Amino acid sequence: MVSPRRRGDVLDETGSASPRRFSGPSTGDERAMLAGFLADQRTTLVLKCAGLDGTEGAASIARRAVEPSTLSLLGLVRHLTDVERRWFGAVLAGQDDAGPLWSSAGDPDGDFDGAEADPASVAAAWKAWREAVDFAERFAAEAPDLDVSGHDAWRGTVSLRWVLVHMIEEYARHNGHADLLRERIDGARGV
Repeated sequence: MVSPRRRGDVLDETGSASPRRFSGPSTGDERAMLAGFLADQRTTLVLKCAGLDGTEGAASIARRAVEPSTLSLLGLVRHLTDVERRWFGAVLAGQDDAGPLWSSAGDPDGDFDGAEADPASVAAAWKAWREAVDFAERFAAEAPDLDVSGHDAWRGTVSLRWVLVHMIEEYARHNGHADLLRERIDGARGV
């Protein structure tokens, strides 16, 4: 089991959990609070996937929701990786190579549809997720202020502040899906 790391750190996928899932500050400046809430949501995703490793775990993490949905925990990890890369890498940092890894204009659900029950695919997804999160955390910490902005074709000009709030919402919504998926896998609730 992985122990939660402190402020700004994210757990890995090996399954270690601590009852202290929510460790962000409850007072203080806006950046620390937003970063703390986002770190807590990221940790929640990791906890929802905790202990699903090896061949049997890979089959579990890739297990689909009720047909015809292709929703799975692995699909969520892949989707949130693409979302992290998009908002922090492509939009805010202007990185040309920070596009989606699994979805595309031609296959917008590739992050879910292509989630395979293979330990190597699961490991690759977690590695990409950790890299995207590490970049996002560094970017948010090093930005001069929350008004740093970038241009997005969907929203227009967006600030770091907006992206942090949006990412908290994105994770919270998908962590609700992860609750249901995990309970369907092994009955685990409240992880």
